[in-house]
Amino acid sequence: MSRKIVFLINPISGGRNKAKLKTLIEKRLSNAPIPYCIMPTDVHGEYAEVSEIIKNEHYNCVVICGGDGSVNQAVKALRNHPVQFGIIPMGSGNGLAFAAGIPSSPIKAIEVILNGNAFDTDAFWLNEHFGCMLSGVGFDAIIAHDFSKQKKRGLSAYLKRCLYHFFKSGTFSFSFEINNHTFTENCYFISVANSNQFGNHVTIAPKASLNDGMLDVVVVKKMNKIRLLAEIAWQIKMGKVTVPNTRKNNSAILYFQSNYITINNPQKAPVHIDGEPAGNIEKLSIQIIPSAFKLIQPTSF
Repeated sequence: MSRKIVFLINPISGGRNKAKLKTLIEKRLSNAPIPYCIMPTDVHGEYAEVSEIIKNEHYNCVVICGGDGSVNQAVKALRNHPVQFGIIPMGSGNGLAFAAGIPSSPIKAIEVILNGNAFDTDAFWLNEHFGCMLSGVGFDAIIAHDFSKQKKRGLSAYLKRCLYHFFKSGTFSFSFEINNHTFTENCYFISVANSNQFGNHVTIAPKASLNDGMLDVVVVKKMNKIRLLAEIAWQIKMGKVTVPNTRKNNSAILYFQSNYITINNPQKAPVHIDGEPAGNIEKLSIQIIPSAFKLIQPTSF
């Protein structure tokens, strides 16, 4: 397909300098017969102007230069157009990009846009909210809510907030309806994932695939925090969470795969979607959207 590209650059994501990115795009595409334009992302996810450009000028590729939150908003607004999406990872976590094998280097990511292939990619609904990559309830959502208020962005700032809340956090009680089973657990957090990671190559759902029509549900139960650090964090980092579709009383992590899950959240633990705060939702109904959009990925991935 001959590409005609809209580059959407988020000027504030990830704490990375975006001034050089525009120059880099212009330099690379000056040697390629590819029409393109560069526009800023919209903090409110309003993309009426981009929609008009796609319709009237027949642009067929939208490249989001930002993090998972920017990707979420742009894909939600524009996925019903006949376009493919690309990502130049510029956020704090970049979970969807890394799950798709897109490199962190802007130069290499641009090459993926120009030479990669577009693959069908799932998404999900959480009640009326759209998600591309990951939703979390509990500890990781507390961090997401806090991090959204910080002036300083980037990985180091995020890790500092993680450390701060780790020692303060408690558990929440949740009840689950999944795969015709119901149960209740006290948990530090729950991740409902379409991709296999939080971001920054930290694995949370090792069996997850971007296009298998399934959600991967990871439930981290109440435990001693030393054990959480020494055992569970290591398992998550190394991708060794291997308890699919079972409930064992001695399992520190429960792992399920399903196309639909309901989570009752009576204590109104905070919720995030793709790393962005989503409020305190008492009942979460989460459903996969198979083949929701096309994402450009490396041909060898």
